[in-house]
Amino acid sequence: MIAATIASEIGVQQSQVETALKLLAEGNTVPFIARYRKEMTGGLDDSQLRVIEERATYLRELEERKETILATIEEQGKLDDALRQRILDCDTKARLEDLYLPYKKRRKTKADKAREAGLEPLVDKLIAEPGVDADSAAAGFVTEGYTDAKAVLEGARVILVDRFAMDADLVGQVREKMFDTGTMTAGVVAGKEQEGAKYKDYFDFSESFHSLPSHRILALLRGEAEGVLSLNLDAGEDEDYEALIANRFELDRSSSTWLNNAVHWGWRTKLLISSGLDVRLRLKEIAERGALGVFATNLRDVLLAAPAGQRATLGLDPGYRNGVKCAVVDPTGKVMDTAIVYPHQPQNQWTQSVQVLAGLCAEHGVDLLAIGNGTASRETEKLSQEIADLLAQAGGKRPTPVVVSESGASVYSASVLAAEEFPDMDVSLRGAVSIARRLQDPLAELVKIDPKAIGVGQYQHDVNQTALARTLDGVVEDAVNGVGVDLNTASVPLLERVAGINSTIAGNIVAYRDDNGVFSSRKELKKVPRLGPKAFEQSAGFLRINGGTDPLDASAVHPEAYPVVAKIAAATGLAVSELIGNERVLAGLHPKDFADDTFGVPTVTDIIAELTKPGRDPRPEFKTATFKEGVNKVSDLTPGMILEGTVTNVAAFGAFVDVGVHQDGLVHVSAMSHKFVSDPHEVVRSGQVVKVKVMEVDVERQRISLSLRLDDEPGKPAPKQRSRGGNAGGGQKGRQRPRGGKPAAQPGGSMADALKKAGFGH
Repeated sequence: MIAATIASEIGVQQSQVETALKLLAEGNTVPFIARYRKEMTGGLDDSQLRVIEERATYLRELEERKETILATIEEQGKLDDALRQRILDCDTKARLEDLYLPYKKRRKTKADKAREAGLEPLVDKLIAEPGVDADSAAAGFVTEGYTDAKAVLEGARVILVDRFAMDADLVGQVREKMFDTGTMTAGVVAGKEQEGAKYKDYFDFSESFHSLPSHRILALLRGEAEGVLSLNLDAGEDEDYEALIANRFELDRSSSTWLNNAVHWGWRTKLLISSGLDVRLRLKEIAERGALGVFATNLRDVLLAAPAGQRATLGLDPGYRNGVKCAVVDPTGKVMDTAIVYPHQPQNQWTQSVQVLAGLCAEHGVDLLAIGNGTASRETEKLSQEIADLLAQAGGKRPTPVVVSESGASVYSASVLAAEEFPDMDVSLRGAVSIARRLQDPLAELVKIDPKAIGVGQYQHDVNQTALARTLDGVVEDAVNGVGVDLNTASVPLLERVAGINSTIAGNIVAYRDDNGVFSSRKELKKVPRLGPKAFEQSAGFLRINGGTDPLDASAVHPEAYPVVAKIAAATGLAVSELIGNERVLAGLHPKDFADDTFGVPTVTDIIAELTKPGRDPRPEFKTATFKEGVNKVSDLTPGMILEGTVTNVAAFGAFVDVGVHQDGLVHVSAMSHKFVSDPHEVVRSGQVVKVKVMEVDVERQRISLSLRLDDEPGKPAPKQRSRGGNAGGGQKGRQRPRGGKPAAQPGGSMADALKKAGFGH
């Protein structure tokens, strides 16, 4: 049942899902299954496997809840075959709880008291005979606690409204109708205009529930939580819902004022409130899924950013009063030297700083200057350019300055891990080490930092933290295993992310390496304490040994498949070492000739591809942005400038680009292409170097509007995107207040959308 449901949802065969669930239950990891069990799963990738894993957890919880509910209702003696089937057919937790609501233990309600007083027959009479005089009918039901007709009719109304609220089908219909046709409206709380200026776009706002994007939902909810915005869920016309209620219970409201009033009362005081709560919950869930998706994609892009490689690097953590913290690391990341210089105000020791850093560069053969992108970054970049020029003029090696994101460097500096790694180093200098290393290999360094501190999230503190951690852990795991790990240089934090290896085993690997020297083969891993057969099976293919006794240990070929390589080598008459990298021979092979019952065509195809380019790094080629000379702050920008910059973050509404002025500019999704763009990730990714045109500059508010369309002209209406069947500009519906309210203020282009950066990445 679970496998069939998931298979239908993701569009694969039920047998594929069944196999994936079996493999997961046996303790296999997602990266291992995706890479080395393709025959078994029919080629399911890591994304599909994670969806299967997540949905299976939800559906198992749903099945367990069904069993509990069925047992509870059966104990009450109220379970019949029809109800049992309705419960078994439930596909969501919300629907299941709707059905269970009438049978759930609850405190005695007004409806229960009215029933105990014998008023239920009156309700049935008023429904069956809508033309009857309600007051006269009620007179016959006067009793203790209901001493007159008015009180009796109020009791009857409570019973009828309770029936509405306990009807699972009606509750579901009302909830769906409200979500499909309702509208979220927002206004500014009186007196909060200045304090809440970052929410200005929402001071007079209206948009249908089903079209609200995730970032807008989270912004609205945050604005409400901060006391700046007042939100209202407008369900639409009352009459539409009241007609739905009346039709469901076959109530003739036209002949009964009492029934008409009871339906109106039930809608306004019961169903509207409960449906509103459900809608808010659903919107929050939608927003969280969207935010998690954005975060996951951005994190993946940052982790898989191009590495500069094994090159001696000087890391510079810029600052004014407290100086520029500096650390030189050798090509393997080992710290060679540190210093603090004070080139900027108030000390202004520029010449001395140039001399000190040029000396460090010359002494250690520095190839790269990694400059953190925080405070004093552009000034420090100018310093690094002078250092590079000085070295070149002296006939030495000219190091290349590169601006690097320093997000999370301070978090790492103060962490227990950093203290263990550099117990005798000042905290401020550890950040410079991190900046240098993340240029050499972003993945190896960033795994040491909590993913939430890397700075690529969207409203990350507003989403479910457990779900966030689970999602980001999956992204890190997939990134690390997708690239592979050098067994002889990897740190404990990096090894922890390898499939099948936990923190204890990672520590044991490093301890074994320290005691016995470098690993000469993957087989030697079996000597590591606590690393048993299952851990070896899961991890071995993702661990690399360069220069070991077996050349295959430097590749992604799993040890279990080495016999396949031996078969290929025998067929070609070449030694394995001669076969590796021999593109001419390998290109002429047919995978099916070497497939068998254990290793099918997909695995053999992967093996041949890996032999062609063993240990190939899937990350892009290293490239850096060149900032425009003389453009150091927002006031230096003018509309029409074409600049080079680096994408620092991608949101649902656009991308933020660092053009070297200490304030990221926004490329709104509508300014990314002449074609319709539904998701900015279709066009750019975090870490990508792009060319942009400056469209608008607001120096006072430090806001910059950019465009990827270099033919756009500032001050003129931007050409609309060509829609894929929707309205221009993304097909969003116009914002309009329902039922006679004044029209909502229209956002003023991409500059107005920049306001949505409020709270982004916190």
